[in-house]
Amino acid sequence: MSEDESFGRSIARRLVAGKVRNQRTLLQRNHVEPKKRTLDGLREMAERAEEARSLGELLGIEGNAARMYFGEFAGMMKPDEEAGTSPLPFEMDGRNRRPPRDPLNALLSFCYAMLTKDLLAVTLGVGFDPYLGVYHRSRYGRPALALDLAEEFRPLVADSVVLALLNNAEIGPTDFIRRAGGVALTPDGRRAVIRAYERRLSTVVTHPEFGYKISYRRVLDVQARILAAALVGELPEYVPMVTR
Repeated sequence: MSEDESFGRSIARRLVAGKVRNQRTLLQRNHVEPKKRTLDGLREMAERAEEARSLGELLGIEGNAARMYFGEFAGMMKPDEEAGTSPLPFEMDGRNRRPPRDPLNALLSFCYAMLTKDLLAVTLGVGFDPYLGVYHRSRYGRPALALDLAEEFRPLVADSVVLALLNNAEIGPTDFIRRAGGVALTPDGRRAVIRAYERRLSTVVTHPEFGYKISYRRVLDVQARILAAALVGELPEYVPMVTR
């Protein structure tokens, strides 16, 4: 099925639309004053994602949504009361990685890596080959399916962890080091992030599809099982985890 472009596209459209809707919700909940054009743009991108005719078009839609979202990301961070600026430097042109060039992007990359690691374990537990994806293309050593499932959880789990760390002053400039042209977390910084990440996974939420209360850790497993059910025809389509 991973080689069936039509099947992969139908799942990928749902994954990306779910991610964009969760990005929009996070901005609505946490931004001091989100721009209406950004919220409208993200709503449009989610709708366009559901109608994308190819994976290439879907990648473009996801990229446009990411630029809108990360262009507003700093507005979700509480300013330093003395300096009147964001608690950590953030390049306003959005995401950067390999290596991340500023502390905020170092935090995002570390949280995304932990999320992918957990979804790698979840997909194996469900019975998938995590290296065969439907949106991310499969290549040697790349857990493509884990990366697929991570899409909708990036705002819900990883981005939320980063915001909590910064807005609760659980991490600061001394938790980062510069090396090899990039920024990395110190051992103490990594421990602080892991604590916040585990706390987020333990948070109990109401699953929008089934209505019962479960932890985010359990939601990861449920979503993988929903994908499995869609794969074998027990469900008509994949339903992403989207909060309101």
